[in-house]
Amino acid sequence: MRARALGRRVGRLPTGPGNALTDVTGVLVGHTTLRDDSVGLYSGVTAVVPTALDDRPTLAAGLHVANGYGKFVGATQLAELGELETPVLLTSTLSAFRAADALVSWTLARAVPPPVSLNPVVGEINDGWLSGRWPRPVTEDHVLHALGTASDAPVPLGSVGGGTGACALGFKGGIGSASRVVGPVAGRDATVGVLVQANMGGELRLGDRTVTPEGLGLTRAGSRVETGSCVVVVALDIACPAHQLTRVAARGALALGRVGASYSHGSGDYGLAFSAVPSDAPRLLPPAELDAVFSAVREAVEEAVLDALLTAGSVHTPDGRTAHGLPAHAVVDTAGPS
Repeated sequence: MRARALGRRVGRLPTGPGNALTDVTGVLVGHTTLRDDSVGLYSGVTAVVPTALDDRPTLAAGLHVANGYGKFVGATQLAELGELETPVLLTSTLSAFRAADALVSWTLARAVPPPVSLNPVVGEINDGWLSGRWPRPVTEDHVLHALGTASDAPVPLGSVGGGTGACALGFKGGIGSASRVVGPVAGRDATVGVLVQANMGGELRLGDRTVTPEGLGLTRAGSRVETGSCVVVVALDIACPAHQLTRVAARGALALGRVGASYSHGSGDYGLAFSAVPSDAPRLLPPAELDAVFSAVREAVEEAVLDALLTAGSVHTPDGRTAHGLPAHAVVDTAGPS
């Protein structure tokens, strides 16, 4: 159950119709979930697919690295050129490279003529605390399934796709998503959507309270030596230049601090933002409009993390490890705008 169904509203801005990344027109999301409790397999891949890349080689994008202990494939060219050339995949650490290879194959098969150079973009989390027996389970077929089934339907949340093996803030983590509508931006209402692969350390903050598993009578999930990671993907349905999208991406990563992320040494924390609207000469957003987008990102990331924890459920591994989902009563007890 999502936070809003429990009476907890995060922030004051209105949401899009699905309160998810797919509220941004032209953005699709697909998952392949790998879960087998009998053998302790918890992994998968999530695909974020901008449909505008079907008709043009790149979209404007920005990247922010809050902590670079990660294997973010394609990061340097993305940051240097401010261009997104492929869908974005989210998976587990040692599956990132196989996923990147599969993404190259998928892109080359669809491009006419095929490019001579390509920068696949793949983010990852370390899900080894739950799925350590399976360090790189994702295959090319799993990646192709996530890409091929990506849709604009409401985004499945929790222990799905690249969030299947995630732990965050001491609870079972996973995929979260939310959206906000702000305006006027570029003369109309704009939709800002986020998707979060939540796997970071820290302690959950709800309003003015800190909520811990121990305080709820539960055991803490995740490694005592924090080696998590979190990837935040932000999409806008307005044209925006790359350097401003880099600033938007930074707000995505920094918003994790609102829910208690620790940004520890061993956690790769990344924000990626892109415009789903193609433009060869995007208009520079003036400060007031940019501030509105920043506020939307902040609210949406906070709610997305909370929903990831609420919808993840609990996992009990064959070797005796337990990751508890965030109980609904912990949110109900602290309900109210944050």
